[in-house]
Amino acid sequence: MDNLKNKGKIFKSLRFQIIVLLIVLSSIPCFVIKEVVVTAYEDRAVAWRTAEIQEQCTILANQIAKTDYLNEPMSEVIDAEISQFSNIYNGRVMIIDDNYKIVRDTFGSEEGKTIIAPDVIACLSGKSTQFYDADAQYIDITTPITELEVEETHVKGAILVSVSTGIIQETNNILAGKANFTSWVILLVILVLIVFVVSYMMKPFKKIVTGIEDVTEGYESENLHVDTYQETEEISEAFNKMLGRMKILDDSRQEFVSNVSHELKTPLTSMKVLADSLLMQEDVPVELYKEFMEDITEEIERENKIINDLLSLVKMDKKSTDLNIKPENINELVERILKRLQPIAALRNVEVVFESFRPVTAEVDEVKLTLAITNLVENAIKYNKEEGWVQVSLNADHKYFYIKVSDSGMGIPQDSLDHIFERFYRVDKSHSREIGGTGLGLAIARNAIIMHRGAVKVHSEEGVGTTFTVRVPLNYIM
Repeated sequence: MDNLKNKGKIFKSLRFQIIVLLIVLSSIPCFVIKEVVVTAYEDRAVAWRTAEIQEQCTILANQIAKTDYLNEPMSEVIDAEISQFSNIYNGRVMIIDDNYKIVRDTFGSEEGKTIIAPDVIACLSGKSTQFYDADAQYIDITTPITELEVEETHVKGAILVSVSTGIIQETNNILAGKANFTSWVILLVILVLIVFVVSYMMKPFKKIVTGIEDVTEGYESENLHVDTYQETEEISEAFNKMLGRMKILDDSRQEFVSNVSHELKTPLTSMKVLADSLLMQEDVPVELYKEFMEDITEEIERENKIINDLLSLVKMDKKSTDLNIKPENINELVERILKRLQPIAALRNVEVVFESFRPVTAEVDEVKLTLAITNLVENAIKYNKEEGWVQVSLNADHKYFYIKVSDSGMGIPQDSLDHIFERFYRVDKSHSREIGGTGLGLAIARNAIIMHRGAVKVHSEEGVGTTFTVRVPLNYIM
């Protein structure tokens, strides 16, 4: 089983696939060139042999035409020429008259017989022919024997020559064998070079893998700077961004745990101090006892609010499948939220105004969206100035609806704008504790909006006020 897995890894290896691809691409030209060279040699050798024999046939035909050899084949000179021709080219020579009768056959088996073949017929009509049979390894050539009579060429007979091409095939086979051997040697050299080059080229990727493995094993890793290729540079940059993000998340997690511990411990510490103070005193006056108990009750409520906000965040961190999506009238939902927060605004003499530009119906989770809008509006009220104002507006287009929450409050410093959605982050810690903030409200609001595939932006100016803009799709996107 392990062997199969190892083989599977080898086949999936980029190095292995590149090596195989380069070998294939290298072998194709080698064998194509071999076939082209061998075929070209064969064609050239046959053409050269054919032209040579054709020329000798023409010379012999002219000699025969000057004699009466076709009628009286008794010339020793012509016989000697024919025999020499046959011996030199290791072939068969037949002299045929214009009645298709074989006058002379160097093999001696067909003399006196009649031959009617397409090549002979074509030749006796004045056309030379040639035919090469690669399988049988021979060349057939016919040449007309002509004489000039009253300015006209008269065909008196034909020469038919059959020559073996065995020597050409033997040479061709030797050449093919050497070409094959050379091709395999070249491929072997190319293979060694490919393995060496690919191994060298893959080193930067190995360095990247080592860096990633160091991170997964818990080692602190410096940023990667593998800029050998554009691809490795892009991977290094992406890895460094991921590593930076991981460090930020790790720092955020540690800070979150520290903040949770601190926030939960502070009310408990206050309650313990108050309780110990009561226990250490005898005959505590009822007024002091009542005052301490009221303080303890406030700390319990504060502890309860922190726990509830933490539970809300935990729910927000779950998958969006936990959303209870259904069509909601957003105008009525915002009005209910503002009505519920009106008592808080009245205590601080803050005027809350709602402006709706059009009726809006959207697919949302009422509970979670209400939680987000409530936190934004409640913050706008609590962090406002006396006799200030909060303006909430609702608008929509064909794709999204928009909620703006603007206030006349203290504003947010520019260096804090990038952190206000972080858990337990406070711009003014002392003022936040006075009004009972936990530092989780904006984190809860942002998570709820993101779960709806929406977005929230903030614009603020110190001493002037803050505006939060929420954008949420009208139709929930799965």
